Amino acid sequence: MPGLAEAVGGVEPRLSARQAERMKALLCSPSIPGPGGHNRVLFTLMQCVPFLIALAVLVIELTPAHFIYTGPFLTAVPALAAVTLGPVGTTVAASLAVTISATTATYNEAWGTLQVYSNFLALGLVTVAGFVTSRAMQERRQRELDQVRRIAVAAQDVVLRPVPACLGPLRVGSLCLAAGTGARVGGDLYEAVQTRYGVRMIVGDVRGKGLTAVRAVAVILGAFREAVHYEDDLVEVMNRCAAALRRELTVPGAYGQETLLEGFTTALIAQVSDEPGVRLVNRGHPPPLLLHGGKAALLDAGSPSPPLGLEDLVTDLPEKAESHPFDPGDRLLLYTDGVIEARDADGAFFALPEAMEGIGAGPGPAESLERLHQALRRHTGGDLADDVAMLLADRFGRPAERPSGGAVTG
Repeated sequence: MPGLAEAVGGVEPRLSARQAERMKALLCSPSIPGPGGHNRVLFTLMQCVPFLIALAVLVIELTPAHFIYTGPFLTAVPALAAVTLGPVGTTVAASLAVTISATTATYNEAWGTLQVYSNFLALGLVTVAGFVTSRAMQERRQRELDQVRRIAVAAQDVVLRPVPACLGPLRVGSLCLAAGTGARVGGDLYEAVQTRYGVRMIVGDVRGKGLTAVRAVAVILGAFREAVHYEDDLVEVMNRCAAALRRELTVPGAYGQETLLEGFTTALIAQVSDEPGVRLVNRGHPPPLLLHGGKAALLDAGSPSPPLGLEDLVTDLPEKAESHPFDPGDRLLLYTDGVIEARDADGAFFALPEAMEGIGAGPGPAESLERLHQALRRHTGGDLADDVAMLLADRFGRPAERPSGGAVTG
């Protein structure tokens, strides 16, 4: 993920050469294709089988080998297409089979024979049966997928509760988008809490997906929601989250060997009080974006630190939070790497600073996040390759702009 390699470079002086190489391998190595990749290749090959059969029939019929009876082979074309290509693919495959049958009958001067008409009748019956069966299978799969998605969304909504629209000196908006590649729940997390120390926000990304990631998200958010009210030091809040995650990993059988060896969580905690500025503790997460005077700038960490779960790779961790300007009228965006790693058809990354500058500080947080969502969809062609979570905070320009009565939920 962008930003992690740079973080490794900043931490490297505190590591041994072997530790630095291990961290770079964990954070920067490409994903190793698993069984899912092999299954996709096999499925693609199966989709090609009907058309390969049709091609083979055409070759046989247009060569001296046309004495071979190919009727059953053509009949199998729409039947096989119905299994892997859906109703539309079945129709296309059947049309191809009919075209080949008519072409070969003309070439071999076989019109008027019982064999030709039997072939057309068989093709028609198999096509109708295949189309109906494929349509029924497609509708059933869609119902099952919709149910799984509803369950996944419900599970995520339980963990990621809505963020109040107004907290202390801030107007706040949140957005969580699931990747379009499936119905599995991701590991993105966010939260914003009003405390006696100010508004404290967290955004993070657990490596992996599914129930393992959801458990880790719940543990981190639970620790954060508790610690923000009792720890005055922002670094200690992060340490409490890291300690809770370490305890969770010791539960026998709760996590697989891969998670225990290579699992990590990037996290960023921000604190905004009535005093000017924002305090940050960043553990391997993409830096927040500050919009000031219409210009967007990244609040990079001066001393990069490793993600949660990789503390054993460093000899010392940050002892205090870093301070950055955050004036009235400014806008602060916290986000996960799914935003900046979103690619278009040419492989170009999403230009988040330019998108934020284009939106400006005029629209409210909720509307601005929706505009960012639409910009992401346009950039990626409608499909996100990774989950996305964002927190957008606007500092009130004047004291009179604050709602009376404290925080307002919405």
